[in-house]
This record gives sequence, C-alpha cells and structure tokens, in this order.
Amino acid sequence: MKSINLQRTESLLMELIPEALSTLNDDRICSLPITGVNCKNGKYDATVYFDGSDFSEKEIPGIISALTKANGRIKSYVLSATGWYKCPVFKFVNDKSLESSNSIDELFRQIEQQKSKS
Repeated sequence: MKSINLQRTESLLMELIPEALSTLNDDRICSLPITGVNCKNGKYDATVYFDGSDFSEKEIPGIISALTKANGRIKSYVLSATGWYKCPVFKFVNDKSLESSNSIDELFRQIEQQKSKS
C-alpha cells in the first residue's frame, strides 16, 4: 500500500503533466490524455501512462520519443509549479488497459446480440 504522500505526489503529477504538455508546440503530444502516474522510489522515478488509442501502433514509438525529448521541459514546469527541489525521472508508457476494456465491452455486446437473436 502506498503512503499518503506518494499518492498526493501522483495526484499532483496527474494534474501538472497535462498542463506542461499543453505548453509544447508538438501537436501530437500537446493534448495527449494522461491516464495514470505511478511513482517509485519516493519521488525519484515516475511511470506516466498515456492513452495512445488515437494513434496507430507504428506511431506510438514516435509519441514516446517526443515525450522523452520533452522530458526536460516537463520537469522544469513541474519544478516551477511545485517548488520541489527534485523532480522524478519520467518514463512514458502507452496505457493499453483502455483498449482491452473496450474490446471486453465489444465482446459483451456481441454476446448480448447473439442471445437476443436466439
């Protein structure tokens, strides 16, 4: 179970990272939905999950690369907004849980249609 301070940090990062992204000039990532932040080792490492469902599988590595290049600007934004001494190192990961959730919903719809036909 995570400490309250760590949960607060994750919650704050969930707000600040999209704000930081919105200040960037890259159209691919400036409005990218952030679905979660998972901090490890205190505030030293953070995995940032984004919804890449609007992009093809071939585009995702480019999105991750753009996010990695913007890492310094995101950190600067977070540091200025929070007054922290140190900002976590961000690792960006495509959140596929939304896709699997949608496919499960689709399966339920198909089952329901088959039941109603018989």
